[in-house]
Amino acid sequence: MYVDYIIVILDYYAHKRATILVHNRGDSVIMLTEFADKHQLGKEFLHDARKWYIPLADNIATHQDSALKPYFLGVNGCQGSGKSTLSDFLNAYLTEQYDLNVVVMSLDDFYLDQSQRSAIADEIHPLFKTRGVPGTHNMTLAAKVLAQLREQQSPISIPRFNKATDNPQPVEQWQKITTTVDVVIFEGWCWGVEPQDENDLAEPINSLEKNCDQTGAWRKYVNLQLQQNYAPLYSLMDYWIMLKAPSFDCVYNWRLEQEHKLAKTLSADPLHSKVNIMNDQQVLSFIQYYQRLTEHALATLENKCDMVFTLNAHRRIIAQHARNVYA
Repeated sequence: MYVDYIIVILDYYAHKRATILVHNRGDSVIMLTEFADKHQLGKEFLHDARKWYIPLADNIATHQDSALKPYFLGVNGCQGSGKSTLSDFLNAYLTEQYDLNVVVMSLDDFYLDQSQRSAIADEIHPLFKTRGVPGTHNMTLAAKVLAQLREQQSPISIPRFNKATDNPQPVEQWQKITTTVDVVIFEGWCWGVEPQDENDLAEPINSLEKNCDQTGAWRKYVNLQLQQNYAPLYSLMDYWIMLKAPSFDCVYNWRLEQEHKLAKTLSADPLHSKVNIMNDQQVLSFIQYYQRLTEHALATLENKCDMVFTLNAHRRIIAQHARNVYA
């Protein structure tokens, strides 16, 4: 009798999911168009989303349907590769098409504040004043939030970081999670990247390391932080996605585009009129902080991810490699 009852419940939810899927196929066109308009994305995105992202999202929903706990997605990609856009799209699609509760988090939102980074800079190396590399995030808080989501605790506060002010948002502006979560998306430029071999740290790879990290203390500490405080959390992810750039050379143009977009957004807000926006030369210097681990990721991470989207210089997907048949 009990077994029959369970079977009836499972049949009900299977039928409900199938009904949602059929009903929402038409709605997905509307949802996709509205998403593209909201994010000011062109017809290229519409094409790529239909061909690549929607099948991925459908597979995620299928797999999540059998999960007893939230399904965790890890998303890796260099600066400007489209991590946030992909994460936001998966959020919108899974929410609207499958009625799932999705939480999106960025590694960027766990950056330490300026005073905390300055303290590390005084103790370890001056380069830690600049946010970006492992060692400039609050990974104790990240581990806590991930554990809370895994155990379905409530309420949960998700931090938010303001890049314009280079400090976290006030706690009262953090996202509050009070409902059951079905899918967690965690994205970051170095999320999923393993530490380098110590021998690989010997030689500087750019002028920043050559001129400002002559002893290698900065990059060695970055590598240590990656090993101790980032890599242990990777096992919490159920599925890994990578947006793979053709090379690090693309990062400058992509990051420059982000900065120009931020400047345009802030120029319309008088409250941010005095916020510092990087000029093109500052962007060129800034991305050197990210070069070592970005190139390391491009060389090593592909074989460790479940889904890899290969990008061209224009950020269009030109190939897909799936390690598993189902997400």
